[in-house]
Formats: sequence, C-alpha cells, structure tokens
Amino acid sequence: RGSLLRCGPGLFEVGSEPFYHLFDGQALLHKFDFKEGHVTYHRRFIRTDAYVRAMTEKRVVITEFGTYAYPDPCKNIFSSVLVGHRQCPGECVPVGEDFYACTETNFITKINPENLETIKKVDISKYVSVNGVTAHPHVENDGTVYNMGNCFGKNFSLAYNVVRIPPLQADKKDPMTKCEVIVQFPCSDRFKPSYVHSFGMTPNYIVFVETPVKINLLKFLSSWSLWGANYMDCFESNEKMGVWMHVADRKKKKYLNIKFRTSPFNLFHHINTYEDHGFLVVDLCTWKGFEFVYNYLYLANLRENWEEVKKNAQKAPQPEVRRYVLPLNIEKADTGKNLITLPNTTATAVLHSDETIWLEPEVIFSGPRQAFEFPQINYAKYSGKPYTYAYGLGLNHFVPDRLCKMNIKTRETWVWQEPDAYPSEPIFVSHPDALEEDDGVVLSIVISPGSGPKPGYLLILSAKDMSEVARAEVDINIPVTFHGLFKRA
Repeated sequence: RGSLLRCGPGLFEVGSEPFYHLFDGQALLHKFDFKEGHVTYHRRFIRTDAYVRAMTEKRVVITEFGTYAYPDPCKNIFSSVLVGHRQCPGECVPVGEDFYACTETNFITKINPENLETIKKVDISKYVSVNGVTAHPHVENDGTVYNMGNCFGKNFSLAYNVVRIPPLQADKKDPMTKCEVIVQFPCSDRFKPSYVHSFGMTPNYIVFVETPVKINLLKFLSSWSLWGANYMDCFESNEKMGVWMHVADRKKKKYLNIKFRTSPFNLFHHINTYEDHGFLVVDLCTWKGFEFVYNYLYLANLRENWEEVKKNAQKAPQPEVRRYVLPLNIEKADTGKNLITLPNTTATAVLHSDETIWLEPEVIFSGPRQAFEFPQINYAKYSGKPYTYAYGLGLNHFVPDRLCKMNIKTRETWVWQEPDAYPSEPIFVSHPDALEEDDGVVLSIVISPGSGPKPGYLLILSAKDMSEVARAEVDINIPVTFHGLFKRA
C-alpha cells in the first residue's frame, strides 16, 4: 500500500521547436497508487518557470541542458534574458512532511504527492550558501536530509558545502528554514567546480568524489545570455587531474586533509559507502576516462538506428562498477606500501612520498558497453552499512534493456529481461516484516512500444530472484523516467 513517485522528461518539443538533449524535456511527475490489490496511474507536468512560459509562448524560452533558447524577436534582447527555473532530470525527496522535486540547480519544487500539483518554487540559496545541490540527497530514517553543492569559499575561490536539513520539529516550522552548512570541501580548481550528481555517507563520514568533468563558470554565467550557448557548452574536462576523493568527519564537522587520488572517471551514482575497521569502502558506478558521458546523450544520437547507437556508444567512456577502499589511519612510515589490510578485496591504496595516496579499485562488474547503473539498495536498513545486494538498470550501449540484482560479495547476478521491453531504475521496497536484506519487491516502469496495444506497465518483481510477481498495464505511452521513490501509505 502506497505510491511509487517517479520523475523524468515528458515533452521534447514546444510548438515547432525541439529540445536536443535527453535531459531537456519538461519534467513530468508519475504516480502509481497501490490500494487493496489495485493500481491506478496519474501524471502531471511540474509547473516550473520553463514549463509555464513555454506553454504560454509556444516556444522554448529558457535555455536548457542541451538546448539554447533564442530570444523572442518581438522583445529587446535584455527583456528576453531570464535565469529560469527548470526541473529535469529529477528526484523526489521528502523534507519534513513535504515532498520536493529536485534537480541540480538551487531551485527545488514543492509538490503535492496526492494530486501531483505544483505548490511552489523554493530557492535553497536563500537559506544556505550553495549555488545548486545534487539530485541525490541522503535521507536518514528520522527524516534528516543531507545534500551538497558548490559555493564561493574563502577569497572568492570555489568550494563545496555539505548542508543538513533537520526533520520536522515540535514547533512545526518549515525544516528548510533551519538548513545549515556542516562542513566544506575544497575545490581542486579555484574557478571551475566539478560536476556533482551524488555523494557517499556513513554514520561517521561523508565522501565526496571530485571528477575531472568541470563547469566553466564564465561560460555558465553567460550561457543564457548573448552568445548562444547551452549548459552542455559549459562543461570541459581537465585531462590532467584524474579523480580526487575527499573525506569529512560528520560528527566533528571537519574536513580530513587526506589526499586520495586515482585515475580519471565520470561518476553519477554511488551504490553504497560503509566503514570497516578503519577503512571506508566506497562502491561506485563509474565510466572510465575524463570525457563527459552526457556528450553521448543527445537525442539525435539516441534516435539513430541500432547500429549507429552502438557505434556512438563504442566511442564513449566505458562503464565499470568499482570498489575503492580508503584508509583513515595514515602513518608516514608506510610510504610506498599498500595500506589496505582488509581481507576479501583487491583494492589498493599506496602512500607516496608527496603524501598523496594512490587508489586502485577492485572491479565488481565490467562488460563491454554493458553498464550496471541507477543503483538501488535496501536503503532504509543498509545505507552507510555493510551490505550484500544491489539492484540496477542494465544499459546496453546506453539503452536500458534489463533489470539486474547483484550479490556484491559473490558477484552472483539475477536478471529480468524481455524482448522490446525497456525498464527504468529499479526501486526496492522492503517487506514490512522483512527478516533478510532482500525480503521485498522491486518496482520498475517498463516501456514496451512494440509489443501490442499496452505500451507501458508497472512491473513488480520478487527482490529475491527477480521473478515476476505482477504487472499493471496502462493504455498510454509512458516517457522515460530517471529517479523516484516509494511512499508508504
């Protein structure tokens, strides 16, 4: 009993004007309600500034991720320039008793989870110093929310703030008004922050992985202005930096100045992070190399015939699920040695004479152009703790064609797959009386455009063996969705 809430792009053209990137489509909220053995489906566009103005003016009016909005020729250029409120891709996040649709800007949208109506736009930067936040905050069981975003630190150099939003208190005041910065991470480049989509957290530590995909702020600040750029034009790769991993002590609210370094990769999703006898174990869905993966997600590439899609994917960074192990107790006498003493891992961490620690990962899963992405775990019970199972969306040359369960310890896998069926991120829902980590079901929205009159359905799988429990079909097309959550009744 409850609701599956999901968010994704739902409109890829306005009037005669198209959007060009997968992340440009206007945000569409979806809800599958479960009640007394029946399922009902609802959806509604989020009424962002971008959506409302586009519907009113029948054109693209706000520059998006990969689409430039040309000024209205009927207005002078300065009256046409507006920093807009956009919303895709997104995640639904509970804050106190409220629900918000979040993306990677400083604007989040308060929504009504019952009828999916847009309530109001909220600017997080009015409460705390961040220029934007990640799409994947951590939500603790008591309702406390942690997120992070870049900011201007000392001497106008860039940094990254971790913010904490407390749960609803007895005074019933909006928790957003009590948001606070708890720790700050330095930036590897004074004027170019890295793209951040998620971060890791344990009961005692916060882990931030700083990748070589950088945002050129000068381009970003002018991308909606005079020179005809979109946000994708603002990304660039630092080919020399590799990856920096940062750690902060949650309890002491202190940055630990340990210089973890490794070879370059893109990162969008953390699987899980946990503590183990003086080490931090960090499991990641990586894409090898410094080139930005989003460069390959333009709609023109994805709409090619299958052979062309495969050719494009072969040029892109290749996916790999990796485990990194970060030692927390460092002795200078150990220079040149592998500091990892944990059994059952091949990950290494070697201390160099310049006090950097070079990390090499243990590869958990790797297949040619086969990704295990959009990972989910039994989050309520195992986030930040040792765990066994992860669920993911299988991407075949960027095309989602399977749902996977993986035993992280033994590498055993279970797969659900059907011809002409394209699933979305799997959502794990624990059985109310669960005794084991994988007691529950997995929910996914599946698009099935070529298999009959029912073009989409909600799929329910056993979380034990990925066998089908049930499906709820709908009569209309369901666009791709990225992220979501299950809200218990």
